[in-house]
Amino acid sequence: MEPLIDRARTFPQRADGTGRKLTGLAAGQTPQALFITCSDSRVVPALITGADPGDLFELRTAGNIVPDYRADRASGETATVEYAVEVLGVRDIVVCGHSHCGAVGAVVRGEDLSVVPAVRDWLRQADPAELGADGTDVFDPTVAGPVQRHVLTQLDRLRGYPAVARRLGEGGIRLHGWFYEIHTGLVLAHQPEADLFLPL
Repeated sequence: MEPLIDRARTFPQRADGTGRKLTGLAAGQTPQALFITCSDSRVVPALITGADPGDLFELRTAGNIVPDYRADRASGETATVEYAVEVLGVRDIVVCGHSHCGAVGAVVRGEDLSVVPAVRDWLRQADPAELGADGTDVFDPTVAGPVQRHVLTQLDRLRGYPAVARRLGEGGIRLHGWFYEIHTGLVLAHQPEADLFLPL
């Protein structure tokens, strides 16, 4: 922790080149995109995209899960999506899964998560059948196939959010499915025409 504290302490000096931009951010934010990804510490949206402060509005959840929209139950995830779309007016939403995902891997391998009951219950939102838990690629340590199918499921869930559905109908927002390879840095994007994840 000490190295993190030291870097936080010296951030004003290290941010010298971005000083004006940081000062300008005090007036408000206009992010380009809502970036939904996993809580995994190896996935760093600003590093992957080269984003500056203020460029991305981020939502990070275990396994980059987007819960189904429910008008009768508020959640931090629902509030974040709604705020990004309705208040900040983001024009793009990215759902980015990643290789070596522990959450998706646990689901497809049927791991015993009784020691972490909150994690277990959260991951019940991921359907093993939709992830292809009976396929051979579940034994691939990258779990690329299941993660990519999982990303598409999250995009479908986003389409069920009223604010997103309305903006999609107006042509005012675009949805993107990405897959980040931790071991190579490669980013793949879902191409709906081919129904494949291909390099950006």
